[in-house]
Amino acid sequence: MERLDKILAEAGVASRRALKAVIRAGRVSVNGQVVRSPEAKADAAEDAITVDGIPIRRKRTVVLALHKPAGYVTSTEDPRDATVMELLPEAYRNLGIVPVGRLDKETEGLLLLTNDGALLHRLISPRHRVPKVYEAEHVGEADPADVAAFAAGLTLRDGETCLPAELTPLGPGRSRIILHEGKYHQVRRMMAARGMPVTYLLRVAEGPITLEGLPRGQCRELQGEELRRLTD
Repeated sequence: MERLDKILAEAGVASRRALKAVIRAGRVSVNGQVVRSPEAKADAAEDAITVDGIPIRRKRTVVLALHKPAGYVTSTEDPRDATVMELLPEAYRNLGIVPVGRLDKETEGLLLLTNDGALLHRLISPRHRVPKVYEAEHVGEADPADVAAFAAGLTLRDGETCLPAELTPLGPGRSRIILHEGKYHQVRRMMAARGMPVTYLLRVAEGPITLEGLPRGQCRELQGEELRRLTD
């Protein structure tokens, strides 16, 4: 059971603030009964909910892939900085979509967003070992000792220990990193711990979803086989 105003907002009817007036005006019915309290509870999957006599759309699972540019924070709202939510088309903004994990403000690349809480948990939980692939530009050049340190589970400068990860040198000042967890600023902290501060960081894949073909600042909704492979 969820608040009625929340259900209607996630169905894309209007913002929660606007819906309070709509509900109090007696324009919303649940199972044929007019409801005037925004705090009233309903079951979006089972109850028949109408606005002005028109049935609302059932909440649907949405997963978006966004090519995050630098300069945006991974948050639903922020008092100082532009957020990744501002990059989404208006049609997606009232569906309860939130970012899956975080990319820091200056990191670019693939960011998934969804309104499916179970999927979000599975994607960010280290227990499920969902690979997150990054390409980094950095000071210095990774060597076999760095590769071995990543594979063994690197200890950061503050004493925090990381799960085993893959480091692949791509030439002077460039490396590919694959993680199965998402600690705060993890790639940057891991590379700094090995004396290779990151100067540019791009996430190119998460699980089976890649950044390929997605322009910077744009998003697309995952559908069909691509969505099935992510959610299975």
